[in-house]
Amino acid sequence: MLILGLILLILGFLLSIPVLWTIGIVLLIIGAVLFLLGSTGRAVGGRRHWY
Repeated sequence: MLILGLILLILGFLLSIPVLWTIGIVLLIIGAVLFLLGSTGRAVGGRRHWY
């Protein structure tokens, strides 16, 4: 999710499409939260690992 958010963020910036920019920021934030919760060993959404 982090990589997809970063790709959309870059595409939104380069192509000047605000919707892609916004979706990229949201995905980056969600991906960072899931990464932090997963790295602390806490189960996220009933799952300990996200593949």
